[in-house]
This record gives sequence, C-alpha cells and structure tokens, in this order.
Amino acid sequence: MSFADSLHALRPDLIRYARYQLGDETSAEDVVQETLLAALEKPESFSGQSSLRTWVTAILKFKVIDAQRRRYKDPLHIHPELDEENDLSDFDTLFDKTGHWGSEGPRHWNHPDASLQDKQFWHTFEVCRKTMPARTALVFCLREITGLEIEAICQQLEITTTNCSVLLYRARMALRLCLQKNWFDDEVAG
Repeated sequence: MSFADSLHALRPDLIRYARYQLGDETSAEDVVQETLLAALEKPESFSGQSSLRTWVTAILKFKVIDAQRRRYKDPLHIHPELDEENDLSDFDTLFDKTGHWGSEGPRHWNHPDASLQDKQFWHTFEVCRKTMPARTALVFCLREITGLEIEAICQQLEITTTNCSVLLYRARMALRLCLQKNWFDDEVAG
C-alpha cells in the first residue's frame, strides 16, 4: 500500500476525531484536509518511530488547536450571550453554607463504565458541552479531551494560567450541573 493510500485509509477516523473536537462537519473536513496535505508534503518527516496513525493524529491535533484558536479569535464566532461574564449558571447549589461540596455527588452513578460506553451518555455530554460558553468549552476540550497541559493552552490562547484555571473550573461545574440534570436524574426517572 502506498503512503498516500495509507493516509487515505486513516481519513474516516481523522474526520470523526476532528468533528468531535470542532463540532461541525465543514471545519472537520478542512482540518483533516490540511493534515493530510501536510503529511503528503513532507513524508520524510515520518521517521517510523511511531505508527503512521499516531504521527498523523499528532499533526491533526495541532491543526485542530489552530482552528479552535482562529475560531476563538474571530469575533464572528463569539456570541456575547454565551460569554463567560454573562454565564448565569448557579453553582451555589453545589456547595453547603461553609463553601464545601454538598453531601451529594451525582446520584445513582453505580456503573460508570456502563454509562461511559452508552452512546446516549455521549450524546448528552456533547449537548452539555455545546451549552458552555465558547471559550470555556474550548479550554475544557483542549485540556480534558486533547490532553494539553495548562501551560500549552495558555500559550495557544494567549491567556493567563489563572484565567485558564477559572475557565476549567467553570466548565467542570457547568458540565456537572448539566449531566446531573440531563443524565443522572433522567437515569433515576427512567
């Protein structure tokens, strides 16, 4: 199989990854095309120390980060009603009077492995992620899904570590509230 054919065989998996990271088909297609073009232009960069899939996925991750950064900096993609400063989520309900976590965690999370494998859970997770403010969701995805270190995220988005930590906190709290309401409580009712 030729190098180009091997790359073409990876395309469906790359599209799936990019679609999940970027949230839309058009952007996913664009970054995968950029990734495949970069790989085809410099095949000598592939040293064979890792699998072809690993090497191309690493290129894709950087292309996704670049696309997310462009989206974040483009005023046409930022909606004021979704900005963090206008986020009215009530996190106070998660804490007791002393400021500590309330006594309850997510209810009825007896089988987390089964829940994680459930497609409906991931659909609900994606809905919850999309309800977050754009910048908050971006930082969350870069950290928790892509696995970037906080320092790298701060460099990529040109934000401070404090700001990054606040955005991650807000994302986790929003995700927890949304999943509690739309997944765990529904499991109990269902």
